[in-house]
Amino acid sequence: MQADRFAALRSRDFRLLLASQWTSQLGAQMQRIAIAWHVYVLSHDAVALGLLGLFRVLPVFLFSLLGGVAADAQDRRRILAWTQAGMLLTAVLLAILTLSGIVNIWLIYALVFLRGVASTFEGPSHQSLVPSLVTHQHVANAFSLDAISGEVALILGASAGGVLIGGLGGVGAVYALSAVAALVAMFLVQLIRTTVRERYELSPFSLSAVLDGFRYLRTSPVIMGAMLMDFFATFFGSANVLLPFFASDILHVGAEGYGLLAAAPSVGSILAGVAMSARTQFRRPGALVLWAVLVYGVATTLFGLSTFFLLSLFLFALTGAGDTVSMILRQTIRQLATPDALLDQHDLFLRGTAIRGIGGWNRRQSVGCARGGRHWRAGLYSGSGFSG
Repeated sequence: MQADRFAALRSRDFRLLLASQWTSQLGAQMQRIAIAWHVYVLSHDAVALGLLGLFRVLPVFLFSLLGGVAADAQDRRRILAWTQAGMLLTAVLLAILTLSGIVNIWLIYALVFLRGVASTFEGPSHQSLVPSLVTHQHVANAFSLDAISGEVALILGASAGGVLIGGLGGVGAVYALSAVAALVAMFLVQLIRTTVRERYELSPFSLSAVLDGFRYLRTSPVIMGAMLMDFFATFFGSANVLLPFFASDILHVGAEGYGLLAAAPSVGSILAGVAMSARTQFRRPGALVLWAVLVYGVATTLFGLSTFFLLSLFLFALTGAGDTVSMILRQTIRQLATPDALLDQHDLFLRGTAIRGIGGWNRRQSVGCARGGRHWRAGLYSGSGFSG
């Protein structure tokens, strides 16, 4: 039935959480693209963009496991409220520093790092809270709606951010609006009334439990292979951090075009997700993962070589589609091949692994682009997920 697609929305508390997360992601995406554009305007240096990616990912190295432990042991609503408060603070400081004219790249890096710390606590707590707000049979629907709403927020946030940067207030206005979004998100979380401990109690965190997850990965080539494929594709393969460089110096489309480019992967992701939702079973999912990663790598490589905006837009959307198909299939493989008792430890391990690759890639890719001086060399570096 059509209504079943929105069954989880019958829960008042889930609607509040969904609205809070949507608002938070909308503001975060606007702020994310504004920061990258701001850094490039201040520096005109692709290496500076790579360092921005590094400061975004450092908190994951340092705090990802702690964020997971906190989500298991503390009130998730309170954690979400505090993380939104942290995001509100960084957005307000960015707005004040920018509008007063005293901002510099290193201040931006510091605030990006602080926001990253908040994010490492937000994600695990949000994911852990969802199952406690809906009935057992609606958990999958709740996660689906949560994912779709997040992608819509990314699309709207990127597009709106590009328009605002291009002519309706600049990056300072975007920072101010992202602060408002964080304030609204924090308020909505406070309205959630659920006080019952999560239905799906996790095992108490211990070093032994985490090591069990590592030991199982060593004895499961299927799971290890899927995880390593994700790691290396992500390590070398995304072009997100260099989008200001491509939009400004190669495609010459300005901030508005930059916003559209930033939104493109989410468009591809939604379309791929809708297409995948029509299938309940997949023959040879491992082979399909390889094809999805191949599509992702080829599209990224061609994006790096393209000098035509519409073609670049299509190719970047294709990277989102390939990444989503790969992610869905890898999650399917992981769920089917991992014992239930080890799924939580595996989730905790993966929380930090894939994103660490992004940080390493950011620095490698931007250095190659900056030293090359020509867009074809940028293309080789942005497409190295295919070759690596």
